[in-house]
Amino acid sequence: MDEWKKQIKFDPIPPLILTKSKALSYFIRYDLLEEDVGSLKQLWELDGAQKILKKQQMDGSWKYPGGKKDMRSQENYDQLETYRQLGFLVEIYGFNNTHASIKNAAEFLYSFQTDEGDFRGIYGNQYSPNYSAGILELLIKAGHQNDIRIEKGLKWLLSVRQDDGGWAVPIRTNNAKWQEVMNSKEPLQPNRVKTFSYMITGVVLRAFAIHPKYQKSPEIKLAGELLLSRFFEDDKYPDRRDKSYWTKFTFPFWFTDLLSSLDSLYFIGFTKKHPKIEKAMEWFKSKQEDDGTWNLKLLKGAKIEDYKLWINYLICKTFKRYFF
Repeated sequence: MDEWKKQIKFDPIPPLILTKSKALSYFIRYDLLEEDVGSLKQLWELDGAQKILKKQQMDGSWKYPGGKKDMRSQENYDQLETYRQLGFLVEIYGFNNTHASIKNAAEFLYSFQTDEGDFRGIYGNQYSPNYSAGILELLIKAGHQNDIRIEKGLKWLLSVRQDDGGWAVPIRTNNAKWQEVMNSKEPLQPNRVKTFSYMITGVVLRAFAIHPKYQKSPEIKLAGELLLSRFFEDDKYPDRRDKSYWTKFTFPFWFTDLLSSLDSLYFIGFTKKHPKIEKAMEWFKSKQEDDGTWNLKLLKGAKIEDYKLWINYLICKTFKRYFF
């Protein structure tokens, strides 16, 4: 038996291999069973992927359905929707920048990058380290790690850290009201003496964790320690403040939860010997059902086939990484 399976009570593989999702089946066989499954490109032809591609606009974007015009422009809503759909294509179907649709989506998103390096618009004219990092994460995963625009974005993120080494939304650190500053001509600078937000720091770390140049750097290691220090605790800012959000899960990763955090921390260089990682692993062990599955609180992703099993697969993948 694989070492990672010895860490949990019940074998999680039997329910996983019954999945109806061909994309999930591919990753289960590749990551967990270590089978020869062929090229990722076979997933690009699946109905779910093709359905997403058919809705892509000529400029590389996806149109956001609905939205509040007093909140942000249609163009900026489309930036948000393009980020969302790119996540499905990259994370669920394994797309990369060798596909024309990904190239076009990337260029659409890059059009929102400012001279400073951030991606502007989702928070109006204000800085958004979380969405900037989320977009960078997907672009890196799609094969853009050597693009000068990625370097520019990562350097910007390092430049807007709080004094403690983590990240927060500048609107929050200035105690400003969203509607009053969203359309200001200049973005608010972070009030750096305020503490970091675990939710924002966890999202930002995902971009650095997958970049070979930055993932083991001292600044990122420090931010990882800060994130670990807040495991199972409330955030310091109003957005998703309650500690219950640590155990409400999303895939593709969106906010910060235990799974998304453990994923990043592994690449940054943390191990199962860290007491907070050990505590997180014990939590997952305690939540496994007798049939080998985990029935956890899931957010978003309702349209993903076998969404629950995707989360189960990610839990198994996490155990395999830390208990190789």
